[in-house]
Amino acid sequence: MEVNKQLIRCDWAMGKTVNEEYQEYHDTQWGVPVHDDHVLFEMLILEGMQAGLSWFTILNKRENFRKAFDNFEPDIIIHYEEKKIENLMQDAGIIRNRLKINSVLTNAGLFLEIQKVYGSFDKFIWSYIDNKPIMNNWTEMSQVPAKTALSDKISKDMKKIGFKFVGSTIIYAYMQSIGMVDDHLTTCFRHMLCRTHATIK
Repeated sequence: MEVNKQLIRCDWAMGKTVNEEYQEYHDTQWGVPVHDDHVLFEMLILEGMQAGLSWFTILNKRENFRKAFDNFEPDIIIHYEEKKIENLMQDAGIIRNRLKINSVLTNAGLFLEIQKVYGSFDKFIWSYIDNKPIMNNWTEMSQVPAKTALSDKISKDMKKIGFKFVGSTIIYAYMQSIGMVDDHLTTCFRHMLCRTHATIK
């Protein structure tokens, strides 16, 4: 996809250090409601991997993560053995953090449990906002929160279930990435478009 560099975007998606892949993510995915469990799991893992790092770093490694973690198939991930873990620890294409890698296995199992209880992870996570995206109207990036009372609650609930790397800041970033909340600035060309954008299936 060819990215139009002349468009006005959110501050984080502009500048000389931002590549086209990063801008394409902003233009086509960030803030768009996601209801596909496979994508929801992938984003949950990627947001957890981001802890202490930049999203730019994670996004640049996204394809590597997909290959390393069997395209984020939780049914496969839950069967990883120690040899697989060690191979992942040697994979320079991903984040080689043992706690984060182990959390993927833990979260995969719990993700499947949530699907059994609720029918889908989608039903579980979107029930927090009654399936209605939160549409904000920020004019400056300084107004966009790092976390909210809602992300605090979701984080607390998920930690109680046993999920790892789901702190409130991570959960709020997750909510942005799957369109539960739309934080595109009012000056961004995506601000109005995101409100009518088709859901990612």
